[in-house]
Amino acid sequence: MSDPALYRHLDEMTPWNDRLQVLEVIGVVDEAPDVKTFAFRSDAQTWFRYKPGQFVTLELPTPDGPLLRTYTLSSSPSRPFSIAVTVKAQAGSTGTRWMFDNLVPGSRLKAFGPVGNFSHHNHPAAKYLFISAGSGITPMMSMLRWLNDCAPWTDVAFVNCARSPDEIIFRKELELLGSRMPGLSLGFMIEERSSRESWFGHMGRIDAIRLPLLAPDFRDREIFCCGPDPFMRAVRDMLQAAGFDMAHYHQESFGTPVAEVSPITTAPGNEDAEGSTAFAISFVGSNVDGRCAADQTVLQAARANGVRISAACEFGLCGTCRVRKISGEVAMSHNGGILDDEIAEGYILACCSRPLSALELEA
Repeated sequence: MSDPALYRHLDEMTPWNDRLQVLEVIGVVDEAPDVKTFAFRSDAQTWFRYKPGQFVTLELPTPDGPLLRTYTLSSSPSRPFSIAVTVKAQAGSTGTRWMFDNLVPGSRLKAFGPVGNFSHHNHPAAKYLFISAGSGITPMMSMLRWLNDCAPWTDVAFVNCARSPDEIIFRKELELLGSRMPGLSLGFMIEERSSRESWFGHMGRIDAIRLPLLAPDFRDREIFCCGPDPFMRAVRDMLQAAGFDMAHYHQESFGTPVAEVSPITTAPGNEDAEGSTAFAISFVGSNVDGRCAADQTVLQAARANGVRISAACEFGLCGTCRVRKISGEVAMSHNGGILDDEIAEGYILACCSRPLSALELEA
């Protein structure tokens, strides 16, 4: 029997808070070879507020200790009662294999986010081109699902590249959406045929000749690209060579972005043994006092003093190292991993915050 408490209206619920609630697995679906979708709900029956294309960081309780892995949401915020990640187990992958082997309905995980700036919500346009390869399709699927629910007339050219027809993730759903969204054009490109079915579509790799066949007016579109780094570099180089205005090109990458670092002006502090400025730092939750050099991040100081602060990306993007500052000042140069209202509440990202004075932290 279904739990009557599940039947609640959205205005009777509060948004999910990653500082208070964890995720519960509610479904596991095979999408393609070595690809699964894991759907989650909040253990406190809250709803999820995010932008299509954003990502979460999951804390996986492996036997060797907590393992942090970042995954893009493939679900859409237009369906806010659950979220989903679609993950591919690469050769030698540890976190994803652990998920495949251990996550079942009822499993619970701690998660951080959602965060990230890779979303069409940040770049409204009349026409879009989504280009993806492999599991890079996940943020594109999140955005397309949102458009299907909220603006199904939108002009979208959707191009996905895969090794074989069997490895096209979400293929059946995409073909269904193609019959329902009048402005959606689908373009699949594979590198090799499958013995299981005939293939009459495009073969090879996307290039300057094939792109105009898949999206003749690509120069007039807002372009989003996601996939392996070599794939994204090839797409970017191809567009630049074609004279595309790269201000309308956006790519998802978990590599280190270039951050604008503000000049740091420190308050008077004590010098350490090497003559550089250092400040007292107190980790109240761990009952640990130490020192943090002016050129050292709070995360580095925490590790030096034996205090564990979760961290995944370590360049201010994923938000997992968020910690509340009780007192003191820092210089923080993040890349979108923290919200303005969180900063107003006193939170900082330990990985990209350096002390300007003595600090007290809740960690």
